[in-house]
Amino acid sequence: MRTIALVGNPNVGKTTLFNALTGSNQYVGNWAGVTVEKKEGFLDKSIKIVDLPGIYAMDTYSNEEKVAKSFLLDDEADLIVNIVDASNLDRNLYLTTQLKQFNKPIVMLLNMIDVAESKGMDIEFSKLSKELGVKVIPISASKGKGLDKVKDLLLNLDISKLYIDNDSKYQNFETEKEAYSYIENLLNQCITYSSKDNSNIKDKIDNIVLNKFAAYPIFLGIIYLIFKFTFNWVGQPLSDLLDLGLQEQLMPRLNDMLANSSPWFRSLLVDGIVGGVGSIIIFLPVILALFLGISFLEDSGYMARAAFLMDKLMRRMGLSGKAFIPLVVGFGCSVPAIMSARTLESEKDRKLAALLVPLMSCNARLPVYALFASIFFPGKETPVVFSLYVLGIVVAFLIGLLFKNTIFKKDEEPFIIELPEYKLPEVKSLLLHTWDKGKGFLKKAGTIILSISVLVWFLSNFNFSGMVDINDSLFASIGKAIAPIFKPLGFGSWETSMSLLTGLMAKEVVVSTMGVIFGNDLQAILPQHFNVVSAYGFLVFVLLYTPCITAIATMRKEYGNKMMLFSIAYQLVLAWIASFIVYNLGSLIIF
Repeated sequence: MRTIALVGNPNVGKTTLFNALTGSNQYVGNWAGVTVEKKEGFLDKSIKIVDLPGIYAMDTYSNEEKVAKSFLLDDEADLIVNIVDASNLDRNLYLTTQLKQFNKPIVMLLNMIDVAESKGMDIEFSKLSKELGVKVIPISASKGKGLDKVKDLLLNLDISKLYIDNDSKYQNFETEKEAYSYIENLLNQCITYSSKDNSNIKDKIDNIVLNKFAAYPIFLGIIYLIFKFTFNWVGQPLSDLLDLGLQEQLMPRLNDMLANSSPWFRSLLVDGIVGGVGSIIIFLPVILALFLGISFLEDSGYMARAAFLMDKLMRRMGLSGKAFIPLVVGFGCSVPAIMSARTLESEKDRKLAALLVPLMSCNARLPVYALFASIFFPGKETPVVFSLYVLGIVVAFLIGLLFKNTIFKKDEEPFIIELPEYKLPEVKSLLLHTWDKGKGFLKKAGTIILSISVLVWFLSNFNFSGMVDINDSLFASIGKAIAPIFKPLGFGSWETSMSLLTGLMAKEVVVSTMGVIFGNDLQAILPQHFNVVSAYGFLVFVLLYTPCITAIATMRKEYGNKMMLFSIAYQLVLAWIASFIVYNLGSLIIF
């Protein structure tokens, strides 16, 4: 088995290349003793590819750099594939010079060669290869250009022919200044610039989107446009069409088909399965629309600017701007967001970020928001849902301030981030990212939500004496016991209490539970249990209370039992207090 290590700076396309080379033959875990993600895959039966964490240099001491250095020092790699950003060689080649110390054969892949060409860079590959003493291959991983050549090289490579001269003139620079001086001279020999150089476009755009006065309004405006796209222009209208088809086409036909079946079987299919899962599936267009917008921001290069923009704000709560990335990931799902906090430099930053991540509004909450906003705030869905996302950020900031000055009194870490080139995202890449999120949602709907919907139907139709009216069921008995906790918040019925309880399994289940208990016509029934103020208070509670059981398990795996229990307790208390304030203050103002 030959082992190939992929090494490079962050954001140079390593993951894209790794996915292209290994396809579905890949495994993700943790490095032994370190919460840094370990990716391994196979090109064929005889070639294992290890995607090492993205690093800028070998002479610093983050967990990522320790992992990469240890792997290369332990002679686990037979070949180093160094991926570099062809449009930013002066920064990327510093790591390349340090890779020589490991005395291993190196192949350099000049990725994003199309970006370099658009900037007017004419790179003499043969000269660069000769000067560096490594084989150089130009590629564009995101567009698939040059990948066949890379695969062919790796499959048929005679590694013994790639060993380089250990006495290379740039192997052991005494200072960083020496290394960069060598790189500058090298690039002057190997690169010429044509009149096409339009690199100042990036600076012109940055002067606008990072302007100290305009940056924050622009950021909020962009996010607001994404919500308009989701709730007014595309996502919600398509969701309404799906709901109409469910109510007017599928449900009547299903009832006719089951007219002669036993009542309990008909109730199981109509109320339990179709009512529970169907009430969630109709929100698939909303989720796809939201993630299409977020994927566009990520692929365009703006999201890195947002992290840079937020650094000053994040410092106030004891974190660096780098922690903004896990928080943004939290808008998708708390589980990968908690795991991505492991990339932060200090233990204090990792723990604080992981505690704040669940306050970001994940996509699982979106069906609850969409349902209540369409019923209680018709025509104002976008500002209402937007306000919940902003509220999550504000509360996270306040909790961060509190924790910084109480349980996390430690020094702050420096923040280093590369601002990538702006680019128009590829349609194929956007659709793949969006579908990946939608596929996960459908998988959850077909497993967790389906299972819980059936369980909720059973508990709400039976007690120990057999099938009974829902108000005498086991579900009702449990709900009536916990309902008083929520009465001061304006939603103290047993039905809503149990919806929140089952929501601990998955937040989408809040809606599916209501669909099972109340039936399919939630538009007509929910106003009997909520008014405008209590409905918004309910949404605030859903926003802030304990995340799903998968996120809780991830917290336990990453940080242990004490932090998991603390996370559960503080979010329950926080959600109750916030919802109490919203309901009682709102009632005084409106009523």
